[in-house]
Amino acid sequence: MTHALLIVALLFAISAPQTSPATSSPSPTPLPSGATPIEGVRNYTKVDATIGCAGATEVKALPGIAKLGYKAVLNLREETEAGVSIGESRAAAEAIGLRYLHLPFKSSAPDVKAADEFLKLVADPANQPLFIHCGSGNRVAALWLIKRMVIDKWTEERSLAEAKAIGLSSEALQKFALDYVASRQS
Repeated sequence: MTHALLIVALLFAISAPQTSPATSSPSPTPLPSGATPIEGVRNYTKVDATIGCAGATEVKALPGIAKLGYKAVLNLREETEAGVSIGESRAAAEAIGLRYLHLPFKSSAPDVKAADEFLKLVADPANQPLFIHCGSGNRVAALWLIKRMVIDKWTEERSLAEAKAIGLSSEALQKFALDYVASRQS
């Protein structure tokens, strides 16, 4: 029920008139609760034609990610997290022609330099279409919020609605993202 209300709120926020030219970007297309188009992927959301966001992504999911047309995978998880195997994921991705990028982003101590690097990686055409994941979707959503506001010039309200649909649930990460945006706008 909460998920359905969030989607309705997101659609309402995104359909509201905006003055920014970036309003033509499509809204994210979160899947119904429990639905996963790729075996081994948690919380998948396709936010536009070139970006997919997700939570935990198992090595066995990589062929499905490639089949959907993604050319690169950006992993925000730390090597020390349970269930993470950067070396195995990198080897499996590269074996099927996916570019594998690893940008560890610690949710308990988010780093401005990592956010800067994230913006470079998502803007690089060589990385598109890009599949971005972390453990739950929370870190992906926080960094995507930054991208929407800094690069796409979306409003805070619209960006937050999308980030929450992707998986933003941490007030600390939301604060980090909004503080980062404010520091870039001053």
